[in-house]
Amino acid sequence: MIPPELPVDAALFLDFDGCLVEIAPRPDAITVPPDLPGLLHRLYHRQNGALALISGRDVADLRRYLPDFPGAVSGSHGAELSVAGQPVEAAHDLTLDVAALHRDAARLCAAEPAILIERKPLGVGLHYRADPSLADKVAAMAAELMAHYPGLVLQPAKMAFELRPDGVGKDKALTRLLSMPNFQGRKPVYAGDDLTDEVAMLEAQRQGGFAIKIGEGESCASYRLPNPAALADWLTHAVLGVGTTI
Repeated sequence: MIPPELPVDAALFLDFDGCLVEIAPRPDAITVPPDLPGLLHRLYHRQNGALALISGRDVADLRRYLPDFPGAVSGSHGAELSVAGQPVEAAHDLTLDVAALHRDAARLCAAEPAILIERKPLGVGLHYRADPSLADKVAAMAAELMAHYPGLVLQPAKMAFELRPDGVGKDKALTRLLSMPNFQGRKPVYAGDDLTDEVAMLEAQRQGGFAIKIGEGESCASYRLPNPAALADWLTHAVLGVGTTI
């Protein structure tokens, strides 16, 4: 079902990969549509600042692709938060030897060159998009890593398994943002494409807003759009059209 018009009094939360940009074979190979930065600026002003990115990427990586993004950025599945361009705040109390984690991941995956290791400041992602038959093997590798690094949990994703800090998540990021200025008192609208987004979609709907699933696959979201281009069209209509309320 196609979503209704974006309400002007909503808080808008957007995933990045697979939502604002198309999924690429490698996380560093994505292409940002040329019109996206301007669209996000217009949305930020339309929503009176109630706009945020919530992503599995870390904040620094997101700002590398969208350096002038004016809204809040929650990265690493909610483990990081940066508001109004301010320094990143941690949303966890994990002490992690991330260099050792990355070395151990490289050792485990050395015999499988098709596995892409995404080194993150608070974890690691093991991507098997180049060879989907490796799914079970990658899951076992991620579980082995988790056993040696207390405080990390396994997060399944699209053609990947990630290790991230326990006690965080995109749903908790959404809830935290809703308590902050610009977002407080607004009903959430969340758009995402991945398994990692489902908890945030559910939370947005629980709090009286709605969620939009981008792409195929089962979802708790009440609405669906086929791809990032369709989401961009829906958002563009919002900034050009007349707003409504939930």
